[in-house]
Amino acid sequence: MDSIMYLLNGLGAVLTPFNLFIVVVGSFPCTFVGVLPGLGPTSAIAILLPMTTILEPVQGIMMMAGIYYGAMYGGSTTAILMNIPGESSSVPATLDGYPLAKQGRGGAALGIAAIGSFFAGILGLVGLVLFAPILADQALKFGPPEYFVLMLMALFILFNISGYSFIKSLIMGACGFLVSFVGIGLSSGVARFDFGLPVLVGGFEMISIIIGLFAITEVLKGIEESRIKIKQQKIKKVFPTKEDLKNSKMPILRGSLLGFFLGILPGFSATITSFLSYDIEKKVSKHPEKFGHGAIEGVAGPESANNATSSGGFIPLLSLGIPSSPPLAVLLAAFMIYGLTPGPILFEQNSEFVWTVIASMFIGNVILLILNLPLVGVWAKLTDVPFGILAPIILMISLLGAFSVRNSLFDCFVAIVFGVLGYLFHKFNWPIIPFILCLVLGPKMEISFIQSLEISSGNLLIFVERPISLGLLLSSIIILMISILFTKRTKRRMIQETGESQDMS
Repeated sequence: MDSIMYLLNGLGAVLTPFNLFIVVVGSFPCTFVGVLPGLGPTSAIAILLPMTTILEPVQGIMMMAGIYYGAMYGGSTTAILMNIPGESSSVPATLDGYPLAKQGRGGAALGIAAIGSFFAGILGLVGLVLFAPILADQALKFGPPEYFVLMLMALFILFNISGYSFIKSLIMGACGFLVSFVGIGLSSGVARFDFGLPVLVGGFEMISIIIGLFAITEVLKGIEESRIKIKQQKIKKVFPTKEDLKNSKMPILRGSLLGFFLGILPGFSATITSFLSYDIEKKVSKHPEKFGHGAIEGVAGPESANNATSSGGFIPLLSLGIPSSPPLAVLLAAFMIYGLTPGPILFEQNSEFVWTVIASMFIGNVILLILNLPLVGVWAKLTDVPFGILAPIILMISLLGAFSVRNSLFDCFVAIVFGVLGYLFHKFNWPIIPFILCLVLGPKMEISFIQSLEISSGNLLIFVERPISLGLLLSSIIILMISILFTKRTKRRMIQETGESQDMS
């Protein structure tokens, strides 16, 4: 009951003219970013992050959240109309969405995708309202050892779903830790790894690194790939028929429930849940032979699972400070840039902030449904924008954003350097997400580890002697093993359907 009251107060805060404008700006236009092939939600958040730094924290995070689910909505458009998934989680939508588009029913497929995404998003947010406060309340019992083990669990599981070898992920994670250590030591107060350079005493600005690794890297990738216009299928009727809605009802429900409950757990990315949903719908269907040839259920289930996983991921992020997917890892960095630390303390000390953000996500999902259905054709036309026009705009926003944080040209230089590094990482198949995650969580893990050793007088067994810490450690091992199995299964499905292995983010 308290959660409902807090949510209603949050809705009241969101429904002010400026805050409502922020939600619209965050969610609606960012569907366009999701529509563009290659620009998924992770890159979208990184590219547009500088634009939010001039806002108040609550408004900035509302816009960031809107960018996230707005980009997730848009990812299905090119998957269905052009057989080009905006991100790997949209691959299942191509299997039946594109055949439907070739039959002249692309509009109906996009309509079902939007409806399923809306239902799944709302279901995930209801779960967020019900479960996140309970989880945050229980997490108040955690001490430094429990937090250290919890963050360690998130690291290893997300390393596994990054789509690359575990060894490469470990190496990149170690590099992220090293970069996070540059500057004034959290425990000693002494500068370290500054090499005698005054500009390094303050450490690297996180936003500059994120801009470089995602936004500038995306520009370099686009230039290399020489992205050109690809012929897409024409849209006839946008709204699905009654028969489509009837056939999609149960797939949407099953996909939403599956995506939400697996999305709560670190290690189950939207790619995994969307493929699982597709395979489940094919098995329970009375006409499995239709799948791959234009079955509307093959679009409804995976797209619902996709968005439910995204919403479910906010539960561990807000209540424990643990990101369960790559986009949420970047969103965690955005929280920290604003001086906020997601976790139980956030619910306790900034409850008005948390519930305003959650309420904004309800409003944002409604806005997306109302505007996306009639404007499906507009989004499809926007894919005609040449990358040669987008690239300089992205580059300008990125460098301005890097400069504006500390008014330092050094931060622009850092963004460019990490942009080149990000391009090389992509070129030679080295994962970026483990680097970012360790960069973000490094300081928090360092503090928790040092505090744990102080409590135990240097005894490392403290991590297995405390019941909660031991339970988390065992749970992480179990979840990791299950995650490895599902990740391998999903990689096989990706290769089977697309002929190549893709990033599992």
